[in-house]
Amino acid sequence: SPHPAATSAPPPTQMAKHFKFKRTATVDVSYLLFLPRGYDAKADKRWPLILFLHGSGERGTNVWKVATHGPPKIVTAQPEFPFIVVSPQCPEHQVWSNEVLLQLLDEITAEYAVDTGRVYLTGLSMGGYGTWDLGLAYPEKFAAIAPICGGGRLISIILSSHEKGPALKTLGVWAFHGGKDPVVPPEESQRMVDALKKAGAKDVKLTVYPEASHDSWTETYQNPQLYDWLLAHQRNK
Repeated sequence: SPHPAATSAPPPTQMAKHFKFKRTATVDVSYLLFLPRGYDAKADKRWPLILFLHGSGERGTNVWKVATHGPPKIVTAQPEFPFIVVSPQCPEHQVWSNEVLLQLLDEITAEYAVDTGRVYLTGLSMGGYGTWDLGLAYPEKFAAIAPICGGGRLISIILSSHEKGPALKTLGVWAFHGGKDPVVPPEESQRMVDALKKAGAKDVKLTVYPEASHDSWTETYQNPQLYDWLLAHQRNK
């Protein structure tokens, strides 16, 4: 007869376990804030808002570096720029955090006369990645997004279409890329746009500048059509 040990179950190699830890973090965010000429917090008028995410070169502790490119650069020469512009700075050696950006957005919309139906998100390079990431995770927060020379994760689109389908399908998306970008290949923008269309997003387009390298942002942010396109988008409250 077999040995008794041979008939008993083998020792378990997989167990259900649980681990718990407490996390407390104080996050300090520096940002540039532009209020358009004629802004009056006490008036009934609500203003559209652009949240701008810079690239990796502007990370650090000197917040004025954030005005190197994009909307925070443009407003220095155009005080009548018709948006509130919020341009946070990402710390050295970090990438954009959705959690931090949402907290900042909540703070700004609570403190300033923001039209919450006209909140727009844009960014370049590392900020283009941040724009895809935040915009696809929280499409209901934004009327339109404009990621420049970035890319994203296809899983973001898949999950968002399951969990936030209606908001994702009505999110305006205009992506931009240089055709000869040696840093982030233009295919990165193309695959996100293709996947969004496949997921049923109706208002998605990609502009590729055939001769541009990584800097596809200067031309984009100087184009008045971008801002007209943003303003044509509104989220119903």
